[in-house]
Amino acid sequence: MTQQGAVLQGYNNELVKCIEDLCLQKEKLNKQIQQAEEEKNKLQHEIQVLSEQLECVCENLAQKVASRDELDKILAETEAAYMKILDSSRTLLNVLKKEVGSLKHSPDLKTN
Repeated sequence: MTQQGAVLQGYNNELVKCIEDLCLQKEKLNKQIQQAEEEKNKLQHEIQVLSEQLECVCENLAQKVASRDELDKILAETEAAYMKILDSSRTLLNVLKKEVGSLKHSPDLKTN
């Protein structure tokens, strides 16, 4: 019976060692899980910050594009109006030249 007790004690020691090894593996795995969760939380926070920054940049960009489009419209209208002024000025100049030419040939303006 002593021999059986010694065998049983050997099994028990081996079983305790296996349990201790499993506990160590579990602790290592828990540390790895904790590190992975911390990294995940860090990345999620960075994603949130970047998403907020992206939203601000997109809003700013949209405002700038709208301002540029408004400026393009104003410029186009101004250029069109300026071209009308130039055309009217040219027409006025031509009319004035004709009138002055007519006045030069008018008998009332000839000197005697």
